[in-house]
Amino acid sequence: MHHQPSLLSRELTRGVTAAALADFRDRVRRPAYLATLAAAVLLGYVAVPDSGAHWVILQLGDYRGRYNSAYVGTATALAGGLWISLGGFYLTRNSLERDRSSGVGRLLAATPLRTPAYLAGKFLGNLLLLTSMLVALAATALVMQLARGESATVDPLALCRPYALLALPMVALTAALALLFESLPLLRTGLGNVVWFGSWLALATGGQGPGLPLGGTGVNAVVESLRDAAVAQHLPVSGEFSLGLTLLDAPLTPFPWPGFTPTPAYTLGRLAVLLLALALAVLPALWFPRFDPARRRADPSGPAPQAPSPEPRTPELRTILTPHQQQLCAPPRRRPGPSPHPPAAAGFPPLGRLYAGELGILLQGTPWWWYAGAALLALAGFAAPLPGTLRVLLPLAWIWPILLWSRLGTQGHEHRADTLLAACPAPGLRLLAEWAAGATLAALAGAAPLVRMLAAADLPGAAAWTAGALFIPSLALALGTLSRTHRLFQALYLPLWYTVATGLPLFDYMGALHTAAHFPGPHPALTLAVAAALLGVAAVARRRPSA
Repeated sequence: MHHQPSLLSRELTRGVTAAALADFRDRVRRPAYLATLAAAVLLGYVAVPDSGAHWVILQLGDYRGRYNSAYVGTATALAGGLWISLGGFYLTRNSLERDRSSGVGRLLAATPLRTPAYLAGKFLGNLLLLTSMLVALAATALVMQLARGESATVDPLALCRPYALLALPMVALTAALALLFESLPLLRTGLGNVVWFGSWLALATGGQGPGLPLGGTGVNAVVESLRDAAVAQHLPVSGEFSLGLTLLDAPLTPFPWPGFTPTPAYTLGRLAVLLLALALAVLPALWFPRFDPARRRADPSGPAPQAPSPEPRTPELRTILTPHQQQLCAPPRRRPGPSPHPPAAAGFPPLGRLYAGELGILLQGTPWWWYAGAALLALAGFAAPLPGTLRVLLPLAWIWPILLWSRLGTQGHEHRADTLLAACPAPGLRLLAEWAAGATLAALAGAAPLVRMLAAADLPGAAAWTAGALFIPSLALALGTLSRTHRLFQALYLPLWYTVATGLPLFDYMGALHTAAHFPGPHPALTLAVAAALLGVAAVARRRPSA
């Protein structure tokens, strides 16, 4: 009997490991995994630019570290910790949903695997996925160090240590919070994706200061080490430390930096972040029933399963198809005698009725408070001065419908109606109607700034507004059709919108930062061209066979 505790421990470890590896192997087989690895490689290139480049990720005033193993490892690890934690949340936050929708969760509920062990396995699977991106980034960092040629000496410890101390705790926290958000009824929706972006911003900007619990993101030790090395070399450092993509007027001056040496207290703080992540991951065991039918009423993470019916997909199809589309896709009734119309012309859908149906689908289930918020933003747009309307209220108006836009291109797959819809007449018209519904939503949400610009004879601003109103639904429809999920549009649109809201003109797709003299961002013609290209991508992707 004295061997029983060790036997139980081995069985528990085996169950957690098996759940993690199964989840990881399922994810790496998907094409999206290759895209994430490619993104990690691209991030490594951006973090270690050429010596004459006019952008930087990590700087101290007008200086940066020489491209040795310590600096390259630290710069890429910090960039990976920040940006992989942002995108990794959207990549990993469907762990529970996949088990629920595939039926695997019901099978797991019949196994001896306990809920904390199941959640620990899911957390470990998320962490393995994000860590594999860090491994690809570290390999890219090594290649970039040798390619840049400022230091040919490779120090594996100096290169990899920042990943273990800086990047790994950040992505572990992301893996745990993705699981925690998915277990809560409110945050498991699209609102959770928006909340995460705000939380990530607060962590990225506020987690770099000294004196924070558990050392914050751990960046402060890097800042102090860089500053001490610059002072020891008598460099006139006048600017502040900056972490993130920054555009430069002139290339930075490199200086030797041997890297930072972590203290025991610093290392314990990083370990504490990992333990905190594990605790957050298993915390939902207090309320998550692990798909047990006997406890489904207490499951806040999803609806209770319904009893099977002879036609289980019929209610789902009726929620996604308009009555006119149901009529189009219904089997034709045979009548005696010759048909008065040729088969190709029979049932050809009117664009107006398709548009009305798609607009109704897009707005279906929208709560009253959403309309109240949109109305308040419109009133503020009419009342505020014109510069403030463009600079502040137009970005606010075009972030408010983000959860509705993210439905474009996804609802047919979500409601298992994509195969049936693909057999309906005129799929191109249906795609155009869905896109027009999204453009109408953009026009209605941002109507107040447009009226103000037209009243002030600001025709360039109106042109930029028009391009933005057409670009947003094109982006949403293309990303939704390609990914068949809401998350991709939400993950990409939020940072894109944030650059405009904070005054960065590089991606000003809505013209909020334009002046009477010029457009500091892309010209409206370029935005329209990108919108047309995205609409073409959606049309091509819509023709692919349904999985």
